[in-house]
Amino acid sequence: MARLDRLEAGSPYPLGATFDGTGINFAVFSAHAEKIELCLFDPAGKREIARYVLPEWTDEVWHGYLPDALPGLVYGYRAYGPYAPEEGHRFNPNKLLLDPYAKSLVGSLKWTDALHGYRVRSSRADMSFDRRDSAPAMPKAVVTHAAFDWSGDVRPNVPWSETVIYEAHVRGLSKLFEEVGPRERGTFAALASAPVIDHLKRLGITAIELLPIHAYVSERFLQEKGLSNYWGYNTLSFFTPEPRYFAGESHDELRLAVRRLHAAGIEVILDVVYNHTAEGSERGATLSWRGLDNATYYRLVDGQPRYTVNDTGTGNTLNMSKARVIQMVADSLRYWVTSFGIDGFRFDLGTVLGRTDEGFKPGAAFFDVLRQDPVLQRIKLISEPWDVGPGGYQLGNHPPGFAEWNDRYRDAVRRYWRGDSSMRGELAARLSGSGDMFNRRARRPWASVNFLTSHDGFTLADLTAYDQRHNDANLENNEDGHSENLSRNWGHEGPTDDAAVNAMRARVRRSMLVTLFGSHGTPMLLGGDEFARSQGGNNNAYCQDNEISWFDWRRAREAEGESLIDFTRRLIKIRLRYPLLCSRRYFYGDEVVPGLPDIDWWDERGMPLAQEDWDNGEGRALVMRLARRLDSGRTEIVCLVLNSSDEALVYNLPPPSAVRRLLIDSAHPDLEEHEIKDRYYLMPHAAAIIAWESSVE
Repeated sequence: MARLDRLEAGSPYPLGATFDGTGINFAVFSAHAEKIELCLFDPAGKREIARYVLPEWTDEVWHGYLPDALPGLVYGYRAYGPYAPEEGHRFNPNKLLLDPYAKSLVGSLKWTDALHGYRVRSSRADMSFDRRDSAPAMPKAVVTHAAFDWSGDVRPNVPWSETVIYEAHVRGLSKLFEEVGPRERGTFAALASAPVIDHLKRLGITAIELLPIHAYVSERFLQEKGLSNYWGYNTLSFFTPEPRYFAGESHDELRLAVRRLHAAGIEVILDVVYNHTAEGSERGATLSWRGLDNATYYRLVDGQPRYTVNDTGTGNTLNMSKARVIQMVADSLRYWVTSFGIDGFRFDLGTVLGRTDEGFKPGAAFFDVLRQDPVLQRIKLISEPWDVGPGGYQLGNHPPGFAEWNDRYRDAVRRYWRGDSSMRGELAARLSGSGDMFNRRARRPWASVNFLTSHDGFTLADLTAYDQRHNDANLENNEDGHSENLSRNWGHEGPTDDAAVNAMRARVRRSMLVTLFGSHGTPMLLGGDEFARSQGGNNNAYCQDNEISWFDWRRAREAEGESLIDFTRRLIKIRLRYPLLCSRRYFYGDEVVPGLPDIDWWDERGMPLAQEDWDNGEGRALVMRLARRLDSGRTEIVCLVLNSSDEALVYNLPPPSAVRRLLIDSAHPDLEEHEIKDRYYLMPHAAAIIAWESSVE
């Protein structure tokens, strides 16, 4: 590439750095900058070798064209404009800025005071101005030109009603998996390996939901403690895969993993963080968006634009009421779908995406963009329907097309199996798809993502082994994480040799899994729960990139682990075998045949629950009976039978009378399917699924 005196005009579209075969077009948005410079670096990103002013400003996009430039070029930006925090502007050309559309990075971020636009130790705080060059501490963007053959790829396109999600962390999933090669462990290459895919296929899950894989940074305070941001909810680049998750140097490693998962019938969903960035509060660093256009990218306090709105609890909140911010997020999503074959997204703190100046709106612009986009409207969209701002809890209020994490399902199931009183009514609402929250605007039961545990909180094993959190390794005086986990240790805090305690814990875990896969809605299983993975009671392992968080696959090979894996596999198979358990529609108690509604509720006496039974706080037996008419003219019935009491109960099973089939019982995990009669003996703290057909018309 010959050295030029200046760039050609280029084009304002597309945003980012785009190779067209003869050169590279650079385009970056800023509504308030007065000048933007393109800085080129040597391949290692260590030495600046050229600097050009972007010559044109069109529709608030600065752009220029560098002829003869090739992919692999390393670059960054410097933006000139007012440094006026009191007006919301924080331009500082001494700070090298990462392109918001960067698709690959070289180098890593090194925490230093020079990354801040102000003098960190000044008495004027962020009203001061720092003149040090931040380039030596910054990663740089690398121009890419991906060409991957997707022609043979077939997306699984699993219907929502048949979807079973498995939540996992790329690194933690395989870091200790001895069947994976040492170099590949903890990487996308491991995700593409036969041992990992075989395990997922054996379970029968249909989608893997990966914790954030966008390039991220660990907060300075964590690094100073010798810890790191393991979960990755601190995004540095919305278009770049996290470099630490590659065994090699090619991004095709991730594409190959997605393609092999697709070939196995497994969809790939990404947990994405578009609610905030790694730049933190107004006292945070200047890495990209803040230096390019702070007043556009971030929500600022009304009347006090020096300060960022903190609806995320991380210091800043992206301003999703601005068209260019919405465009950046939509472009990012579309890029992951088209370039990496991604099948869906789970939006962290999803309420932020629908925030306007008037608060959360289901008709917010971002939601409308997704619903009309020809690429994005066809994929799976899941929201974590809350943030920490005013009116931030919006469970059930997202627009059609979205599923939502249902924490009320989680809490109801935990309370019920812990032995809390007065749970029948709340539990019944959750088992039947949470229609009280989701059954409107033609939404379906799958909109409720049901889960027992997730990355945030106890694992299923720890939920049954600890009454209290044990987060000492986080070095926050055990004050971080949820203080109320709705857990129960069943007689001893933590690991024990008491066989009775361990047997009860194992039974309750299985009972909770029976409940999960026997409920209407979309089940999500936390990775490792299928073999009782433990984090030693840590319920906030966000900073534990070590054995606390990594899957201990030795448990999976032990007898108890193997048994639980097989039990979980059977449950998933039963769920997908019986459409009544994964219904595409809500049930209203309509008659399937005279006297037999599609859903109703019974107790152990074989009596339909009357109002006084619902009001009975000590009633802990519950039977959900589901029915449907088959094409043969016969009627299929499935019962979810629950007993959270301390006593074994004999259940007089609801009519119609017929030869029934026990499909699974949490008290007897090795028991095969077999025929039973009209009465069934269920152990304390146990759950079962029973099915039969009837000729009653």
